[in-house]
This record gives sequence, C-alpha cells and structure tokens, in this order.
Amino acid sequence: MAKRTRVERDSMGEMEVPADAYYGASTQRAVLNFPISGQAMPRRFIRALGLVKRAAAQTNRELGLLPRRRARAIAAAAQEVVEGKLDEQFPIDVYQTGSGTSTNTNANEVIANRATEILGGERGSKLVHPNDHVNLGQSSNDVIPTAIQLAAAMAIQEELIPALERLQRALEAKSREFWPVVKTGRTHLQDATPIRLGQEFKGYAGQAEESVRRARVAVDELARIPLGGTAVGTGINSHPQFARLAAARLAKASRVPAREASNHFHAQATLDALVAAHGGLRTIATSLWKVGSDIRLMGTGPVAGLGELRLPETQPGSSIMPGKVNPVIVESLLMVIARVYGNDATVVVSGQAGSLFELNVMMPVAGVATLESIALLAAATRNFSERCVEGLQATDRGPELVERSPMLATALNPVIGYDEAAKLAKESMRSGKSIRQLARAKGVSEKQLNKVLDLGKMTKPGLEGPGGGG
Repeated sequence: MAKRTRVERDSMGEMEVPADAYYGASTQRAVLNFPISGQAMPRRFIRALGLVKRAAAQTNRELGLLPRRRARAIAAAAQEVVEGKLDEQFPIDVYQTGSGTSTNTNANEVIANRATEILGGERGSKLVHPNDHVNLGQSSNDVIPTAIQLAAAMAIQEELIPALERLQRALEAKSREFWPVVKTGRTHLQDATPIRLGQEFKGYAGQAEESVRRARVAVDELARIPLGGTAVGTGINSHPQFARLAAARLAKASRVPAREASNHFHAQATLDALVAAHGGLRTIATSLWKVGSDIRLMGTGPVAGLGELRLPETQPGSSIMPGKVNPVIVESLLMVIARVYGNDATVVVSGQAGSLFELNVMMPVAGVATLESIALLAAATRNFSERCVEGLQATDRGPELVERSPMLATALNPVIGYDEAAKLAKESMRSGKSIRQLARAKGVSEKQLNKVLDLGKMTKPGLEGPGGGG
C-alpha cells in the first residue's frame, strides 16, 4: 500500500513528504539526492545539533529577536531532538553536501514543524518557520562545525577520559602488585639489564596518564566553537552578542568549556581544531598499541613463548586445538587502533582538501570519523581494562630467566671492565653457564658477586651496578 504523503514547499518548489514526517521538502530532496551509504548522522551529533538549536532560540529570545512563546516552542522541540525522541526524523546520509547544509536544514524543518505542533498549528503551515525562526542568527557553515566539535568534546569527556582513567588505575594497581617481580629487561627485542615487572607497568600507567592529559587538550581544541560567524565568518544576520551568549548556554548544557572562537574566519574555513583533536586521539591510540602489544608478548606461550604473564582466559582459542587460549582482548584493541589510524587519515584529508576559501566542505565525514574513533577507543579501553589488565597474573618465568641472562655481565663492568664482561657474556651464551658461575671461576669473590649481582639493586640508579648501554 502506498504511504500517505503531504505536500511541503521550499525555495525550489513543492515536494511530497511522508504524512507523518516532521521534516519537509528540503530534507526529502536530500534523501533522494544522497542514496550513498544508508548511514545517517550519529546520535551524538544529532544530540549536539539539538543543543545548538535550543541555545540559539533561547539566546534570540534574550536578545529580543524572537517572541517568548515561539522561542519556548522551538526550545522545547529542540530538547526533544537532544533527548533522541526525533532521531528517525534525521534520515540524510553522512555522504551529503560537504558543509552539512542538508542536515542543518533537516534540523530546522523538524524543529519548526514540531514547534508548530506545540503551538497548536499543523505541520507544514510554517507557523514556526525553519529559516526565519529556527535558523535565526545562524548558518549551516557555523552550526555544523559547532555541533561536530561539541559532540566530539562531549564524547571525549563522557566516554574516553573515564575509560582511560580506569585503565590508569588498573595499570597502577598492577605496578604495585608486580613490584617484587624482577625479570629480564629487553631493548631491541634482545636481553638487557634487569627490570621490575612493576616498573614496566609503571611505564604503562604513565602512558595512560599522559593519554588522559592529551584527551583534555583535545577537548580544549574543540571547545572554541565557530557559532556566530554565519555564512563566511563575518557574522552577517547575527546579533553581535549572539555568539557569546549562545556559547555560554552551550557550555552550561554540555559541561564542555565552550566559548566563542576568537577568529571566526579561521574557525569555519578550516577543520584545524578537528585535525588537532584527532591527532591527540591518534597519539592515545599509539600509546594503547604499545601497552597492549607488550602485554600480549609477555603472555606468549605458555610453553614456547616468554610466558612472563598469564592473561585472563576469556574464551576457547581454537576450534581444533583443545585448551588453546588466545589474547583476544588485546587483538580487539589493536583492530580498533587500526580503524582509528584510518579515521585519522580521513580527518587529515578532509581538513586539507576540504578547506576552500571561507568554508570547509568535507565536514560530515570528518565529524563522523572523529566520533567513531572516540567511541571505539573508549569501548576498547574499558574492555581491555576489565577483561585483560585487571586479571593479569605474573608467572615465575621472568625471575627464572633473569638469573640465566648473559646481560647480568653488565653489572661486572666496574669490577672487571667492559671487555672482560663482554667475554663472560659470550661464554655464557655459548656454554649455558650463568654469569655468576663464570665470574666465580675468573676469581671474582663471592662478596663482590653478591654485591654487584643483587638483582633488586640493578633495577635502580647506582654506580655499583651496571654501566650505560642500549
């Protein structure tokens, strides 16, 4: 059966839209024009867009540009967008007009028709007009980048930073737990001087701590919003106080330190803020890659690998090999990071190739890529903490191997010199005898051996232990 429709009008003429739709003619044109991916703009972006429209209506009311009753109806309709009650009314594909104009128009039409209903009018009557009232003092060119930046900043604050802080706590706890375990350090994937397993995890915890800091820097990058520049940054058709007042409302509603960009011409002609913020995400992802990869390597085995860590058993690892358990949580984390790297390339290309004179025209895909990176990193980090890090156990393998390491000869540098210590290391590798055995045979006293081959002492600064090396 054919769906019921109604006729809506825009500047290009009449258009049939579904009778129950809040959107109008321009949205329907965009639906027909962009049958690309079937992927609509994400919930977080729609939420932020609703916040922008609500703040705009309230600000225009404060400035005396909108009657109180109409402004309240627009704000109420925008709040429904914020709450997700009208999500099905945003059907336009991500791959659309590069400025996101189609989606801004979509929001204007939906909010106008819903506000019209709230005031007792009929959809399509334009009692509340999508351009004259909902879009008052705005342009797609400043609204869309503002919504993207706001959505990304909120996602980082609400999802990513808490996930990274949990990981930091988990790694710090493991650092304390593993502090007594002395094992072989490794540089160039070769044996090096001893290190505490807890010291390695202290390094990982430091990476997580720095990742939290970088995430906060990304929020600060995104918090300088373009709203108020309207078409090309000049602020035409916008009250001089609109941007400052609307930004203050957005800051309060989103808990992001949103503020008016100091240079509107820069803020909406480029995606520099988004490129910088995603650069921070890329760095965070790279840190997580290091942590995950090291833990996976230390858990290799359990017999033929390093076997210094026992990873939590989360699921059977093979359909043919009974008892096999794989580091699947780390693998899922690394796949997320690969996706983030791809998204970073998308954002960089969008920032570089999309910035043409007064406007960037690759905003939607850059925004969606950024939001995906944040969501994936947050979820994967939480999962990594919960299902891997928090359940890690140290084995006896590390302490066993360090006693056999030829690199213990490094500690003898101050006693017998570098050249003689190198000979001992090579002899140890050839014969399988320990450094302690070989040094004793060379006449080094037991007292000296106990002093310089104290493994605990070798994990902290001191002139009686090892010299430099790499």
